[in-house]
Amino acid sequence: MADDKKNLLLFFDRPTEPCFMQKGEEKSTFQIPDNFYPDKYKPLSNTLANRFGADSKSIPVSEIPLPNLQLPMELPYNDQFSLFVEKHRKMAGRLIDIFMGMRNVQDLISICSYCQLRINPYMFNYCLSVALLHRPDTKGLDIPTFAETFPDKFMDPKVFRRAREVSNVVTTGVRMPITIPQNYTAADSEPEQRVAYFREDLGINLHHWHWHLVYPFDAADRAVVNKDRRGELFYYMHQQIIARYTAERFCNNLGRINRYRNFREPIEEGYFPKLDSQVASRAWPPRFSGSTIRDLDRPVDQIRSDITELETWRDRFLQAIESNSIVLPNGSQMQLDEATGIDVLGNLMESSVISRNRVYYGDLHNMGHVFISFSHDPDHRNLESFGVMGDSATAMRDPVFYRWHSYIDDIFNIYKSKLPVYGDDRLDFPGIRVSSVSVEGGAGANTFATQWEQSTVDLSRGVDFTPRGSVLARFTHLQHDAFSYVIEVNNTSGRAATGTVRIFMAPTLDENGSPLSFEDQRRLMIELDKFTQPLSAGNNTVRRRSVDSSVTIPYERTFRGQGARPGDPGSAAAAEFDFCGCGWPHHMLIPKGTTTGYPVVLFAMVTNWDEDKVEQDLVGACNDAASYCGIRNRRYPDKRPMGFPFDRPAGPGVAILSDFLKPNMAIRECTIRFTDATRLRAQQGSNKMRTKPCGCRDEYTAKDIDAIIRKPYYYQKLPNNGGIIDRSNCLLSNLENVIDSNDNSASSNGKS
Repeated sequence: MADDKKNLLLFFDRPTEPCFMQKGEEKSTFQIPDNFYPDKYKPLSNTLANRFGADSKSIPVSEIPLPNLQLPMELPYNDQFSLFVEKHRKMAGRLIDIFMGMRNVQDLISICSYCQLRINPYMFNYCLSVALLHRPDTKGLDIPTFAETFPDKFMDPKVFRRAREVSNVVTTGVRMPITIPQNYTAADSEPEQRVAYFREDLGINLHHWHWHLVYPFDAADRAVVNKDRRGELFYYMHQQIIARYTAERFCNNLGRINRYRNFREPIEEGYFPKLDSQVASRAWPPRFSGSTIRDLDRPVDQIRSDITELETWRDRFLQAIESNSIVLPNGSQMQLDEATGIDVLGNLMESSVISRNRVYYGDLHNMGHVFISFSHDPDHRNLESFGVMGDSATAMRDPVFYRWHSYIDDIFNIYKSKLPVYGDDRLDFPGIRVSSVSVEGGAGANTFATQWEQSTVDLSRGVDFTPRGSVLARFTHLQHDAFSYVIEVNNTSGRAATGTVRIFMAPTLDENGSPLSFEDQRRLMIELDKFTQPLSAGNNTVRRRSVDSSVTIPYERTFRGQGARPGDPGSAAAAEFDFCGCGWPHHMLIPKGTTTGYPVVLFAMVTNWDEDKVEQDLVGACNDAASYCGIRNRRYPDKRPMGFPFDRPAGPGVAILSDFLKPNMAIRECTIRFTDATRLRAQQGSNKMRTKPCGCRDEYTAKDIDAIIRKPYYYQKLPNNGGIIDRSNCLLSNLENVIDSNDNSASSNGKS
């Protein structure tokens, strides 16, 4: 059974090569029934089945009755696939239902073997990924990142020509990495290119793709879509992207994002992606400066819509906010309450099967992407497909993504502004006083240090029809030095308490160098971390490492392949290596800053954990980057509104951040100092470590500590039963020395 599960991951290896070709490190081939071969291969089925002989591991595939695949096969094999296009969502929803409905893993392998030879590779990858994430019998399987399987969506196509050259010249042994150029999509004379390092970052685009993988639009099983606070997460995750992007713009002498609110005005910025689709064998179309969206009439995509539809949906959405109620399909009104209103609106904005009234409120967010992505060919007269705004894996590369989502966020903010302001009963934590917050690190007190870093990713899984072996690509990204927060807390209640520590960062000055008002600053607050902290009576010094952020996932989860994953799926060994790909990339935790030091304010707050906690079992859950992604198959682990306490305006008399502070809050003026130099990511060797009978070792690296004892902010320690052992105590005697000796390597071995 374990091998069957692992065999499913082979369908992600060289995705456009037929599944009867060799897959994976063991050169596995699926032995498919004769009638599974497409017509073009049927005359050669015997030859193909025996082509590799003893040099291949054979995987038998059972013949099963085939379901009706007519709908998902309507998308041509060599076309692009978009979750924003309704026709494509319906096709994907049907294929997801088929994969979810297979009786067992063996039947799933059978239907995948048939579909892999016929279904559009992009859609096949997406639907199989969704099914593996949600089927009970495939839990513990970790899906390769999209950058591994389809690297063409993330980097300069010149890389693949060079990769094939290297693969054919150096057929065995070590191959030198191919360097991916930085800032290759526009010249320095284009102001927007100053923030291309953010928009085109591999980790950021993978985050956006993976978020939409975890939160799909359509499925017959509503539980696949209807996850806890899904609509609110859609709002908050994108709101945080806009806050982060605005900070990056300020660091690069650019103004605030110009909202795309008038659908009939030209889009000032152009974008030339310089990407090729390896499946469609087409270059991604550009959008020229001054382009306008136009009415769509594309029968090939079953899209016929005019701009007035967007405006109607927008107006109905605004009317719902104004009346604090939505219209249900039967014509009745449903009031929006303070606790769930933002979730209801989020699910209307990103239309899905759980939208309360999909027909009336339409598909504003998704169709905004579609209109923009087809601005170059709205009537298909040039036989062009959509631009990068039409794909969740590429949309964040385009400057207009941020203009569109800034406007979407403005609409949500109108609703948030109508909610009651937070009073002291919700902001203060009686008996808990935060006297200070500060930052310690190699850059000095209250200083964050950033620079460029080059890292390596293996593309071999996604480079089809080439000799086997690693295909390494080296890319440049922003990075920061590891640091720690230090928070001084006085518990005057006379008894032990537990608090939730919430840490945010925001710019202090606008693009003109003027101080930001509280209203502007609260919308630019970037969540950095959130964790649970025991507080003894009296004074407490709380220290928290940056690598432990509840927002981010480490480098390994963002880019690393699954080949080194130990143990069987679902085993204890595998759990320690459990890559949960949804989370903000840790290397982008901190904005770039400036060479002279960019001023920011650090905010820390302690709230009452008894009022924040959500009672649930988190054993085995993918749960360490929940702030933007939630927890797989669990409730969102914080009762407070996402972004609390900055998710809504403050009361009268709050003009600047210091006016907002309560005794359980503190701020600190800090700087982000950028060094315009590039360092190579450290390559760690493998050291054999001695083990004790309890399973503990004499020595631990910072990565080992991070993997074993790191607890998310909502972690509740459970009793030792059912053979579950908490090994953290085993480490405590070694912990302090290891952290001291490995502090600098923590950023490269942990979240970096």
